[in-house]
Amino acid sequence: MTKLADPLDIGGCRLPNRLYRAPVLECAGNGADAVEALIDELEPTAESGVGLVFQGASIVTSDGGCAAPNMTRVHDPAFVAGLERLTDAVHAHEGKIFLQLAHGGLRSMATWHAEYRERNPDERQLAVSRPPWQLRALDRAGLISLHPRVLSTDEVYDLAEQFGRCAGYAVDAGYDGIHLSAANMSLIQQFLSPFYNRRDDEFADGVRFLEAIHDAVREHAGDVPLVTKVPAETVAPSFVRRHISEAAAVDMARRLAAIGYDAVVPVEVSTFWDMSIVRGAYPERAWAAEALRDGYAAAFGGRWRARAVALLNRLQARRFDREPGWNADFCRRVRERVSVPVLLEGGLRTRADCDRYLGAGDGEPAADMVGMARPFYAEPRLGARLLAGEDALCDSCNNCTVPQVTGEPGRCRTPSVVRERGRLEENGAYERTRSDRE
Repeated sequence: MTKLADPLDIGGCRLPNRLYRAPVLECAGNGADAVEALIDELEPTAESGVGLVFQGASIVTSDGGCAAPNMTRVHDPAFVAGLERLTDAVHAHEGKIFLQLAHGGLRSMATWHAEYRERNPDERQLAVSRPPWQLRALDRAGLISLHPRVLSTDEVYDLAEQFGRCAGYAVDAGYDGIHLSAANMSLIQQFLSPFYNRRDDEFADGVRFLEAIHDAVREHAGDVPLVTKVPAETVAPSFVRRHISEAAAVDMARRLAAIGYDAVVPVEVSTFWDMSIVRGAYPERAWAAEALRDGYAAAFGGRWRARAVALLNRLQARRFDREPGWNADFCRRVRERVSVPVLLEGGLRTRADCDRYLGAGDGEPAADMVGMARPFYAEPRLGARLLAGEDALCDSCNNCTVPQVTGEPGRCRTPSVVRERGRLEENGAYERTRSDRE
């Protein structure tokens, strides 16, 4: 019977327990205060006893590729070297930290963020192939802006090499492992997806791109633990006929484990950047906030366009209700086919669900490790309460996420949750006990 407090090895990295903070947007950027912002964001999680912290999607190129404002870039070795202060802070609490490497491809801000396009009129999006007709139709309608640059075979190899170089910088700065952002319409997912990938070279098989990244990471970063998300595009809209089926994704996970990936994170996703990423309630408070309306207008090209996006958000929220552990069945099928650890995230909010999916009951385990993301916006030191047997306060209202399109940091904006966290802090609920540490 596996317990949340049991240790786990990923690629030779010994984790003190099976709880992780899933990747989220830290919105720290690369300015003078970026390292301090990341420490403020992530150290409390390690202090609370969480065994593994994933620093969220960090862009491997010097320009383009950001899917949201203020994402951190890790192409510059001098900047990454400064992140040793962050890794030292996490290690001081006996935690481990992996860096998630990413590129947005067609999801980049040049596609959807109006003000960003005005500031960067010549920027083109990296593309796996010619964009699908659905995106081209949105472009003709003026709802997005596509200026793709389809990568040549040599450029794909160069990009894989850049992932490897950034992994090397990270290991030199003390990161314990590397995580690849291969879901949520990232460029890696676009390589894996038949919806996006219509290539006629060796990278028509998108797993070859992940193999090339694996080889580059090994060259530049040695045997550092390497983890990737594995997407099944099972919640794509019905008009998308070409997508990654669950069966194909399970086989993909098997192949990646054989290539040498040390753990996989199976996730059910869409082919688009929609509410399947953050399932739950319509973020009423976030969209209604007067202080954010100018930011929404700047992002989407006017107030009427912002209202249209809000309406679409409301409709999608009805489709993507939050089900605790919505990736569990998919993870369970992957776990039957691979010998590396399988990580489960998506809608987990209670200690009982964490225990259930780890197999601390009568059912078949779904995963070897369980993670949460948005709950840490509400409670940065949530780990202490979870490890003590309590539940997260987050109820997936999503008021934390929508403001990030304006450049705002991810934080809980629901008064009842903020008040309850304050009460818990006053009562010492986030202080770790000796039994938590053992």
